[in-house]
Amino acid sequence: MSAEILIIDDNPDIRIILNELIQEAGYKTRLAANYNQALSEIDKKLPEVAIIDVKLDKGDNDGIELLNHIKKKNKDIPVIIISGHANIEMAVNSLKSGAFEFIQKPFDKERLMNFVNRAVENYNLKNENKNLQSKLFHSYNLIGKSQNITSIRDQIEKLSLSDSRIFISGPTGTGKELIARKIYKKSKRSKGPFIIINGALLDIKKYEEELFGEERTDGSISYGALEKATGGILLIDEVSEIPLETQSKILRVVIDQKFKRINGNHDIKVDVRIICSSSKDIKSEIKEGNFREDLYHRLNVFNINIDPLNKRIEDIPPLVEYFSEKICELYKIKNFQISDNNYLLNYSWPGNVRELRNLVERVAILSPGNDSNKILEIVKESLTKNKDENFSVTDTLSVPLREARETFEREYLISQLKKNAGNISKTARFVGMERSALYRKLKLLGVKDLN
Repeated sequence: MSAEILIIDDNPDIRIILNELIQEAGYKTRLAANYNQALSEIDKKLPEVAIIDVKLDKGDNDGIELLNHIKKKNKDIPVIIISGHANIEMAVNSLKSGAFEFIQKPFDKERLMNFVNRAVENYNLKNENKNLQSKLFHSYNLIGKSQNITSIRDQIEKLSLSDSRIFISGPTGTGKELIARKIYKKSKRSKGPFIIINGALLDIKKYEEELFGEERTDGSISYGALEKATGGILLIDEVSEIPLETQSKILRVVIDQKFKRINGNHDIKVDVRIICSSSKDIKSEIKEGNFREDLYHRLNVFNINIDPLNKRIEDIPPLVEYFSEKICELYKIKNFQISDNNYLLNYSWPGNVRELRNLVERVAILSPGNDSNKILEIVKESLTKNKDENFSVTDTLSVPLREARETFEREYLISQLKKNAGNISKTARFVGMERSALYRKLKLLGVKDLN
């Protein structure tokens, strides 16, 4: 399908020239003559590429405002900024705001079309990569042998049979969306839609429109996520980010299973199963007054909590093996192994499973030929250890020997405990200590049970 280019310029002659030029190249076009028309066209349907004049009818930099508006909706859409009043500062500012290219009027037609062709190619490449990642993500299984993951798999089997609301808790990157998708695929609603709305990414002014839809003055209707999800499942990701006023309206929907669109007069009945997730401590958010306790209790009929990766370290080797197989299959490259797991097991994984998957993909792409030394080099470079959580010789140069030795022992034993999933007996055997002696040493060093 041919790419669609949105042309925004208040000069009719420029619009005609651009329209003819771009259509001759085989692209579709849409035109807007002023700021409000442009805003309407953008909100109606995002283009693959936009060409925007800096100065329209609203102000000196209303083109930059439109650029920002597009980027909020989809940061991957290339925007070419044009201006008849250009200066270096304006060009720099537009590029800082995310413009793909900046070109001054009167522009060279060949140069402009070169920008347009590259912009379309850029968008298509990013879109293909997204589709590739989506295909990979949707085929994932919930991998791990930890008690936490084993318990979650059991919960998925049981909760898929019901229509109860579910609240999934866990840090960013642990796999909350994956859990929701697994429940959806196994449920009786698997033939219906699976709709995701992310509370952290929504424009604060458009929460209710995104959820409930809107009946516009021109008679058109914007359908919200609740209607789109009817007959299926709605995942409200990062639900704790939704404003309190909107939370009260969600509560009414949960209780009544109906709502009104914005500017609407009639109740819309919905048949939707709601799953919510949050990476924040929701009980702390309730105490601080950021989240309604009554809504939480309505949403939290069943709770699934997924631990951070550094608390289920035994899941790392099977995850690495699984991701390497999946990624190599996807990219059609030779399979590989990360033979030395010590770096992986001792790393804190602030980005959790998502960070681990990204590392495996980086290794797959950068180490063709399964060179173990090259693979280890990539792993070492990639895992930049958090200074506050990991022992470093340079951190001990200004302290007495006894304190430095205690610091080393504490960090060493914590690393070994993590490596052995908190198992005291295994750790004691590995470090060459009696189990009781290790208990005493850990207590002396102030190391708490890692289970």
